[in-house]
Amino acid sequence: MRPDAGRAVVSRPQVVDAALVILAVAITAVSTPGPTYATAGPVVAALFLFVRRVRPALVTTITMGADLAVMGVLVEGDAPLLVGAGTTIALYSLGRHGEKLWLTGTTATAGYFVVVMMINPVNPVGNVTQILAAIWLGRLIRLRHQLLERKRRHAAQSAVAAERRRIARELHDVVAHHISVINVLVGAGRTTMASDQAAAEEAFVTAEHTARQAMAEMRQLLHVLRADDAEEPIDHTGIGAVGVPALVEQAQGLAHLDVVGDALPLPAAVDHAVYRIVQEALTNTRRHAPGAKARVRLSYLPAGVEVEVTDDGTRASEAGGGGFGLRGMAERVALCGGLLEAGPRPEGGFRVHARLPVAALEEAES
Repeated sequence: MRPDAGRAVVSRPQVVDAALVILAVAITAVSTPGPTYATAGPVVAALFLFVRRVRPALVTTITMGADLAVMGVLVEGDAPLLVGAGTTIALYSLGRHGEKLWLTGTTATAGYFVVVMMINPVNPVGNVTQILAAIWLGRLIRLRHQLLERKRRHAAQSAVAAERRRIARELHDVVAHHISVINVLVGAGRTTMASDQAAAEEAFVTAEHTARQAMAEMRQLLHVLRADDAEEPIDHTGIGAVGVPALVEQAQGLAHLDVVGDALPLPAAVDHAVYRIVQEALTNTRRHAPGAKARVRLSYLPAGVEVEVTDDGTRASEAGGGGFGLRGMAERVALCGGLLEAGPRPEGGFRVHARLPVAALEEAES
């Protein structure tokens, strides 16, 4: 038998309702004055508390009727508070689970008050106060649960929106970079086909390799979208600092790589961010400043790693390096606790500089 099989048979609400029934019966039996048979009605009515969540108005009517029946056999002064334990719980349930509260609650309160005044006018203010307090306690708890549920929904929606942004960022990085590389290579192959078939063939082979790499990365991303939590982590081999030289090589001589310091193991998020920052910066150079030469500088520091990509191109507009790509870079860097600077250089061209701390992220992951 599974450990939670018993939990499925008897739920927590059922246990609570059973406890409330026992409590109401015990309090009614002890506190109801007069002859013994006077307690029979409220005790039987208390059994209807088992359905108080689904039929709160009906249960309230039954328990109130039982209390009024008791009132008819009591002499004046025997019951200063005529709202019994079962009725109090039913009124709370009316506020907690009932619909059309204003109509039902007002009708119950007014009707009870009128009957009390006609049969046994003992402490009417106290009885009405008890009725209203029970109803509004239930209503306040209901409002609190609704507020918490709205907060949970908002948190879930925010998580979905963040995941969509992450997926859009990944799609942008993968597609934009590889398509721009393929475009350059195919164009180079077409222009050199007549004069240098070997160079054209090399360009087409490289374009084919780039397309294959793009398809592999797209498959990885789609696999992540379909993956369950229990599945093995996705292999991102080549998508990290180790893949930066290949990105520079794809620029066909229009980019140069400088590595400062000894390479050190990077946290997965930082390693992935380094690759994507270089990829997006080179893509922006090809897209907005065709033919410009770029320089990639990767510096390994004791406290982290710095990535700088500069080019000497002239952009058609100041916003040439903007768009989703720069926003995606900024989000990646922020998630790693780093700083990003991107904008035109005074001497011409464009500069992207990211500083990514390592120690803080390693502490967070440990």
